[in-house]
Parts: sequence; C-alpha cells; structure tokens
Amino acid sequence: MTDGVVFIDKAAGVTSRSIDNQIQKRFANRKVGHLGTLDPFATGLLILAVGKATKFLPYIDDSKKSYLASLTLGIHSSTGDPEGILTKSEGPVPELTDQKIANVLKTFLGKSQQIPPMTSAIKQDGTALYTLAHEGETVERTPRPIEVFDISLLHHEGDHFDFVCTVSKGTYIRVLGEDIAKALGSVGYLTALRRLSIGPWQLRHAHKLEALDEHCFIDPTVMVTGMKHQELDDEQAKKAKNGVLLELDPSLGPKVLVVQHTVAIAVYRQESGNHYVSERGLF
Repeated sequence: MTDGVVFIDKAAGVTSRSIDNQIQKRFANRKVGHLGTLDPFATGLLILAVGKATKFLPYIDDSKKSYLASLTLGIHSSTGDPEGILTKSEGPVPELTDQKIANVLKTFLGKSQQIPPMTSAIKQDGTALYTLAHEGETVERTPRPIEVFDISLLHHEGDHFDFVCTVSKGTYIRVLGEDIAKALGSVGYLTALRRLSIGPWQLRHAHKLEALDEHCFIDPTVMVTGMKHQELDDEQAKKAKNGVLLELDPSLGPKVLVVQHTVAIAVYRQESGNHYVSERGLF
C-alpha cells in the first residue's frame, strides 16, 4: 500500500475522477483524492494524494494556478470548450493583430467578478450546476471574485491564438476565454487547455499515468508550505498524537504544522496567546 502525493500529467479525454479510480486499483488503496479538477478535454498538472496523504489536501497551497489556453474566435460553444454544441458566428471575426490581442488581454488583469458556467460542479440548493444543465435547466448564478495575476499572448494565427495566464483559485478559464472573445468583438471557445502549475508546484515535475510507480510518490509534509513547521520533542509529540492542547511560540502564526523528525503529526490552530489546539491529525 502506498501513501503519498504524486503529480500526474493528465491526458485529454479522461475525467479527473477516472484518474483517481485507476490509482485506487493500481496501488490497492481506496483513499485517493485530487486537488483541482480538470475537465476531460483539459490536460496538465493534477495533484493526487493517496492513503493518509489525502488528509493533507486542504493544506496544500492552490491559491494560484497557471494555464496555457488555446482560443478560437468566430465559433460559440454551449460549454465554452470542444465538448459543447458548436455554432458558427453569423458575423465575421474582427481583424486581429498581436498588439490588439495583447492590449485586450491586459484589461483582464486584476480583480473582477466571474459568473460560473452551468457546466461547473458548484452546487445550487444542493444540486451541482452541471446536473441541472444536463436536465436542460439554466439558473441564475452568483458572481464569484477572481483575480488574474498575469496574462499574455503566446501565439496568434488567423482567428486562433494561444495565451498563458496565472489566476486565482476558482477561476474558470472557459469563461475567461469567452469574455476575452467578447472583448475582441466576437464569440469564442477554448479548443485546448493545459494546466502548468498549482501554487508553487510545476507541471515539469509530473509523471505520465502509464509511467507511474511507487518511486514517484513524495512525502506530503513538504507540500504544506502555507504555515510554519514546528519540531516537537517526545513529550509534545505524544500530546499532539492524542489531540491535547500544546503551548507553542505565538510567533509561529495562526496555524502550525507540528512534526517529529520532519514527519507531520497534525495541524494545530492558535486559540489564544501560546495556546494551540489540534485542528486535524495527519498521522
């Protein structure tokens, strides 16, 4: 049985959940989860946790994500991607230049509000939006705050161009692509999408699913970068394993990962002063 985190370079045409299922079977471990679902048409970095490592998923930094996206103008997709019903625009696509595209892309930098697509997994009154969409329903969705930290043109040819972007967690690149097309005076949809990074973790460290083995797994302790790590002595470690309150240096911050011999035991949360209470055991 394997416990740990692994970076997968997801192929197109498969769901993120199906990757989980394959990992479950291959490594005989029912506990498998991933960080940040990729649509079937999308490729790139998928972070998976197996066994006890699934407990670490909420503490892995996924606040920023980077993508390479391909956008085609002049055609509308009912889902914003190749899986939807495609309808050609009645009017011609405005003449595009690299400078015009680059200037429009810059207008998307910063914070804004984005309406999630009906094909998303966000729940409305307990039902996922994609379920409602499959039943032919369209409901009002509450706009969500997003931020585009960086966006730039990579390549342009005719009515098609590629761009790279770094965005906040929860940003739908399909919707961003549609909004970019609209700002250019047309309609458009993503023909391809590749995730390049999640937080500090890069696609270049990922493995193809077929090449994956037990040597590809890493200790999830090193994945917790959003809080300080505090080494405990034997007495403190015993308390932490039993969820007992710990007295720690307040300068450690509101949350701390307590470890012994660099192996994670638990996440502790500051209650007041130097009093820290157990939030979640990780062993």
